[in-house]
Amino acid sequence: MRRAFTLVEVLVTVSIIAMLVGLLLGGLRGAGDASRAAKCRSNLRQLFIASQGYAACNQGHLPAAVLYFERDGASRTVAWDFEQQAGVVRPGSLWKFTDTPQEVQQCPACLAASTFGADPYTGYHYNTSYLASEGLLPDHDDAGSVIDGWNRVRPGLSPGQWRRTAEVAMFADGGWKGGANKFMRAPSATAEGDVGMVYAGGSAFRHREQCNVAWLDGHVDTSGDAFQGERATPALLKSLLDWPRNGFLSNDDSAYDPR
Repeated sequence: MRRAFTLVEVLVTVSIIAMLVGLLLGGLRGAGDASRAAKCRSNLRQLFIASQGYAACNQGHLPAAVLYFERDGASRTVAWDFEQQAGVVRPGSLWKFTDTPQEVQQCPACLAASTFGADPYTGYHYNTSYLASEGLLPDHDDAGSVIDGWNRVRPGLSPGQWRRTAEVAMFADGGWKGGANKFMRAPSATAEGDVGMVYAGGSAFRHREQCNVAWLDGHVDTSGDAFQGERATPALLKSLLDWPRNGFLSNDDSAYDPR
């Protein structure tokens, strides 16, 4: 007589196969996550190198985070990564200093769209509170002439003021409740004077709850602590920052202010 498999034996076999498949898929996902995180860190390193190339061609000055220009009723936005005018996107300050900008400026793990205009690549932000100059929207003087661009800007700290370069972020994964962001904000809101703007400028902890960071001295590593920020409220954390998916790199400004 031929002995058939019992129901218990079949169930045990199916369970073992399912467990093995689960382990295999988990390993593949883990390998994919690690590959994307490594590519992200490489991108951030290249952004840092590009910023140094820009500075070498501009008397040591880092690129501005954003400037606004107005001519004949037409506005042009010049950001650190892209320029935009009338819905048309053009290469920005760091574009020509990277070999493959279409890859370098896109975090491979970022699936969110940019929330600043029509940027085609997104995922990273730049220390706007302390390192980068930030333009204000154009205004008019008493004679009616337009004040814009570098004439209407909040300057960043000059290299002569930098002291703690190994402890201050320059570029990192950017994210907030609405998606990605390109302007990194420090949690105190001292420079901006706008807490809402600050909490929309958090960092994204998208690599298995880790955030990749390029620091001001050029080294790149990961941060696993998503801080709420010293001015946190439940509304800010929920409606703007989406903590702990996004957060700050320190509770105070120590990870942002190089002095």
